[in-house]
Amino acid sequence: MTQTPTAPSPNTAITDFGIDTTTMSTSEAIRDYLSRLRGGQLGSLPAVLGLISLVIMFALLSDVFLSLNNIANLLAQGAGQTMIAMGIVFVLLVGEIDLSAGTASGVAGAVLAMHYVENGNLLGGMGSTVFIAFNAVLLLAVVLAVLLRVWPGAALSALAIVISVSGLAANPWIEMLLALCVGSAIGCITGFLVARIGMPSFVVTLALFLTWQGVILQFIGEGGVLGISTSPVLNQVANGNLSLVASWALFVVGAGGFAALQLGQHFTRLRRGLVTKPTPIVLLKVGLVAVIGAAATALLTINRSPNPSIEISGVPYVVPIVLGLLTIGTFVLNRTRYGRHIYAVGGNREAARRAGINVTQIRASVFVVCSSVAALGAIVYSSKVGSVDPQAGGLNTLLFAVGAAVIGGTSLFGGRGRVFDAVIGGTVLAIVANGLGLLRQSAAVVAIVTGLVLLLAATVDALSRRRAATGAR
Repeated sequence: MTQTPTAPSPNTAITDFGIDTTTMSTSEAIRDYLSRLRGGQLGSLPAVLGLISLVIMFALLSDVFLSLNNIANLLAQGAGQTMIAMGIVFVLLVGEIDLSAGTASGVAGAVLAMHYVENGNLLGGMGSTVFIAFNAVLLLAVVLAVLLRVWPGAALSALAIVISVSGLAANPWIEMLLALCVGSAIGCITGFLVARIGMPSFVVTLALFLTWQGVILQFIGEGGVLGISTSPVLNQVANGNLSLVASWALFVVGAGGFAALQLGQHFTRLRRGLVTKPTPIVLLKVGLVAVIGAAATALLTINRSPNPSIEISGVPYVVPIVLGLLTIGTFVLNRTRYGRHIYAVGGNREAARRAGINVTQIRASVFVVCSSVAALGAIVYSSKVGSVDPQAGGLNTLLFAVGAAVIGGTSLFGGRGRVFDAVIGGTVLAIVANGLGLLRQSAAVVAIVTGLVLLLAATVDALSRRRAATGAR
């Protein structure tokens, strides 16, 4: 006997499994979303509302805030910490924390800068003792990654050894690859200590935070600076812009790809008789992305140089870099078995183990992802400032990166969050720092406001968790 699907009660949110067998109209979908909000499933909504409020407030207080030049600078200023936050999301999803991501990115940046300054001669830059120790740590990372069966980590760590000992001449692409490989090796060590040895991630990463800070100081020297601004490629990573044609091509590819993916999935589910979101809502979502993307591209292709004799236009390079990383991270978490295993481990570690998931491997691998992405963030940040100093990755870099993930809606308790949360949270923090700077507020005020924003986000996370747990009972 076949049962006709029935609509849910207006006061009842549809579960993730029930939505496959429940038909919803547009009004029912809206009521279901409101029910989820009342049940504590807020997602990134608080961060989005906060972002809109901050933009309105700073636009009213400063005539410069919404200028094209400031908007472009804002995108580049917040890109580095946002990318680090993207990697931290993976760690938070399994219920762990990585306090060493900032200084790990600093180590990767320092090695990148040294390889460039020394024309590939890391032995000469480090000295024989430090050089041997450096490669021994990389070899250790290879061994630990093999024991954990985290093969990408093992391959990248081994590649770092090859680049290090081969003495390849300075090349910006080699240097960026080396930074990524060093970040991956650091993640292998962290992941082994946490997942295989069983040490608390807070203790391990706090200890490594101090360790990597010392390594940076050893590489660069107290008061030293390694400049990379003389490399056109490295300098353009965070300071360059796409051409007008490339800017619009990026919009077409980005908006078109998003529309094709969303509409393709939607109509495929309809053809197969599966329940999906109402078509008007899907079309509205696609339309909003297209309108916002077109408006942003049109504005960024206008000459924003304060000097009439110099033209500065085009979408900054950091935009496609961040969008590419966002796309890859979202695909991995939402469309791969590995991503589903991450959510499973974060939701209930013991249940995941009983289901046959290699919990140790998953827990270790997220630290490799985190440190590797942190190394990419180091490339962008180093390009923006044009150098690497002993404070690279320290100070507020880590705090802002963790804060960005949490502010965006990723839970500190594991099992809930998206890579997109880091982008939203990173934008919030970048706007706070940028807006208060334009208002000539002191560093103390910026720190206080940023801390209060993070505290508010953590409070919302805790309260929504409690609300969801109460509703479940």
